[in-house]
Amino acid sequence: MTVPAGESPSPPAELAAIAARVEARLGEILAAERREWAGLDPSLDEPLGDLADMILGGGKRIRPAYCHWGWLLGGGEPGSDGALDGGCALEILHAFALAHDDVMDGSDTRRGAPTVWRKFVQRHRDRAWRGEDRRFGEAAAVLAGDMAMVLADRTLGRVPSEARDVWDGLRTELNMGQYLDVVGSARGSATADEARKIIEHKTARYTVVRPLQLGAALAGRADLAEPLARHGRPVGMAFQLRDDVLGAFGDPAATGKPVGDDLREGKPTLLMALARAAATPAQIGVLETVGSEMDDEAVSEVQQVIVDTGALASLEAEIAAMLDEALHALEALPDVPAAQEALAATARFVALRQA
Repeated sequence: MTVPAGESPSPPAELAAIAARVEARLGEILAAERREWAGLDPSLDEPLGDLADMILGGGKRIRPAYCHWGWLLGGGEPGSDGALDGGCALEILHAFALAHDDVMDGSDTRRGAPTVWRKFVQRHRDRAWRGEDRRFGEAAAVLAGDMAMVLADRTLGRVPSEARDVWDGLRTELNMGQYLDVVGSARGSATADEARKIIEHKTARYTVVRPLQLGAALAGRADLAEPLARHGRPVGMAFQLRDDVLGAFGDPAATGKPVGDDLREGKPTLLMALARAAATPAQIGVLETVGSEMDDEAVSEVQQVIVDTGALASLEAEIAAMLDEALHALEALPDVPAAQEALAATARFVALRQA
């Protein structure tokens, strides 16, 4: 089943402009890396090429944009590239997380293309190599992700200690949040409070709060960390909650993932926690199929339970409340109109988007 799509706001124009600069710089960084290592051994170009395909193959560039706006709020020059490498480092680090995440989830596709581990499985089969193809594919993808993490560190470069502290906090929180996510999937469920904890540490801080703080720290305003967090946390929460809705109900043509992808993977989302808390015994029986081999009919039955229990409506109300909180928090930030307007528009976009 599908749910009626609300109005999907357009991303702010500034997001596209920032993305274009980030794309160009990322292309330079990745091309140089590929040239260096392919010269040592041509086989090294395959993992680096897969990373380049992933990094340059799409994405909203939300994290670099938040880094840029943090830089502006910190007093950085609007026309300078003082936060550009910081934004690129965030995108490369994101590739590390995606490469590993796809292995952990067993995801076959991302943005409509084969995932890194799947590409290596196919190479193993095509070349009739020895050993287990899946084990090889997963090992290669993990190493590709590790390459991305190291390259992200190098791309950030030498920065003030306050900026390095933000970066180190971001990387640590990302891994801790990911572990909580893995444990939640293994347990088969998470309470609403546990799901919110995962969201805050795996997504909200990593996607919005820390990029904002990194940009401000690069501009010499690490003291803005708390007011930036008061805006960034609810935006990041709303971002992931919208992802939860799209993961359960999103149109595959728009999301690039199979229908009900999160339901098939058994992700411990807040949406599922709310549904379980309100479900009848019969509905619990339907929800128990989540995370198993589910055909489209089984997915549709779970979706119906999510709607009937009121979980979807509750989640939409929470997203709306988070958006209001984030917009109100802008009043405490420095009066930089370009950054303020972009942050408000982006908050609406990430909370209400349909893909």
